[in-house]
Amino acid sequence: MRRFFRWVVRGLLLIVVFMGSMLTAMRFAIHGRQTAVPKVIGMTPREAETALQDHGLMLDTSDRFFSAETPAGRIMSQVPAPNEVVRRGWRVRVAESMGPQRVAIPDLTGDSERSAEINIRRRGLEMGTTAVAEIPDATPDQVVAQSPPANATNVSAPKVSMLIAATPDKKSYVMPDLHGRSQDEAVSAISGAGLSVGTITPLLTAGSDPNAPETLPAGSRLVIGTVPGSGQRVWEGQTVNLQVAR
Repeated sequence: MRRFFRWVVRGLLLIVVFMGSMLTAMRFAIHGRQTAVPKVIGMTPREAETALQDHGLMLDTSDRFFSAETPAGRIMSQVPAPNEVVRRGWRVRVAESMGPQRVAIPDLTGDSERSAEINIRRRGLEMGTTAVAEIPDATPDQVVAQSPPANATNVSAPKVSMLIAATPDKKSYVMPDLHGRSQDEAVSAISGAGLSVGTITPLLTAGSDPNAPETLPAGSRLVIGTVPGSGQRVWEGQTVNLQVAR
């Protein structure tokens, strides 16, 4: 009986030692997969990427901001913070400085969505969020509000968000390029697209005599401009005005 109890006690001791060894090994394994996040603030993205790779971490440069304190091209903030312990393979999100704000925020109100986007990108800015809402008495596809406002200073991010007026129950189209077509062809194209023909304004072309009578038949006049312009979004039933060569 005593021998039996001795074997039981020895077995229990072996189990305790085995469990302790497993826990120690697991603790070392877990700590081996963890690392402290290095400080990358003030570095260039390339320098930060190298520093993070040495710790088994990855760089995420999804944000850019204006800053009067941090030089352009340098990292101004990071998440997780320096010295925080994370798992290897973790992404460290950083914000890159663009330096002080040197670009003016354009006035986009009244522009079409496409025209506003071109204006934003031409100035080196970025598109923010674009919201579309049905707004009474507003022209469809027209910018009715923006953030930041026009000519704003001390802007934090280079992104411009817009609110676009829409008419959900009407179909929208891209205004075709009618430049160089005859007046009759342009009128047919406008009507065939579900739009309405508005005013047709004869304009003088280079070399024309303003006092000379109009000798061109209406159907042979060439289109030299439209309002809205080509490429802008137009809505079913919207009026299109033509400018034709006199």
